[in-house]
Amino acid sequence: MSAMQIYSSRPIRPDLLATLQRLRPGQKIRITQTVRVGLKSWPAVVTGVFRHADSLATGLATDRLPQDDIIVPLIHFTKDPHGELSSVALDEQSQIEILDEAK
Repeated sequence: MSAMQIYSSRPIRPDLLATLQRLRPGQKIRITQTVRVGLKSWPAVVTGVFRHADSLATGLATDRLPQDDIIVPLIHFTKDPHGELSSVALDEQSQIEILDEAK
C-alpha cells in the first residue's frame, strides 16, 4: 500500500503514516484509541487481522463549502476470535501496532 491511497483532511502523524505504509493484508494488528466521555477518558484496544485501509469522506448533507467535508483514514480488519469484520476511523491519538511482521 502506498501513502497515496490514504487521504485525510488533517495531517497524519509521521509515525502512524509509516505504520500504515508497512501494513499488509493478513498481518495481526492492535489498534489503541482513546475514548472520551465528559471529563473521563480510557483506552479502547482491539486486535485483529488487517484487511485494507482507505478513506471515508464525511460532511454535512447539505450543499456547503468544501471545507465542511472531513476525510478520515479507515482501517478494516477481522476481529479476534470470531472473525467479525470491523473497521475504525483513525484520529490524531490512534496507535497501530503490527504484531506479526512476517506476512
